[in-house]
Amino acid sequence: METTVTLSVKEILNHQIANYNVLYTKLHQFHWYVKGPHFFTLHEKFEELYNEAAEAFDELAERLLSIGGKPFSTLSEYLANTSLVESTNVDRQSGEFVQELVENYEAIRNELIQAITVAGDEGDDVTEDLFIGLKANIDKHIWMLKAYLG
Repeated sequence: METTVTLSVKEILNHQIANYNVLYTKLHQFHWYVKGPHFFTLHEKFEELYNEAAEAFDELAERLLSIGGKPFSTLSEYLANTSLVESTNVDRQSGEFVQELVENYEAIRNELIQAITVAGDEGDDVTEDLFIGLKANIDKHIWMLKAYLG
């Protein structure tokens, strides 16, 4: 018998706070370590994306606080509660960084699809709207990063 666990909006917000913090750190790492003929393009793009990720995890945390939750705020909490894998290999080709980002954004997008439904079911229109906005941005990033990869 399969058991389905449904997370609450507060739990989902915290999980996404962890995801976006790990994503932010990863994007900073890629920004620093990218090399090769696409350095200037990707260095700038990664900076744009890490700034967006920082804004997103702040919005998620402030939303969680506004509905009575307690956001994760330590590195150990982020790493214990993320669905992303911390990146430790910095000696890679630029396309490998981009491919990893596509995979990470797809993972977050899939979770946000479920999050939108949960927030809607709980009648939390504000959080639902936040999740929809995050998903829209991620959809665009996936498209652009895949276009870069060819």
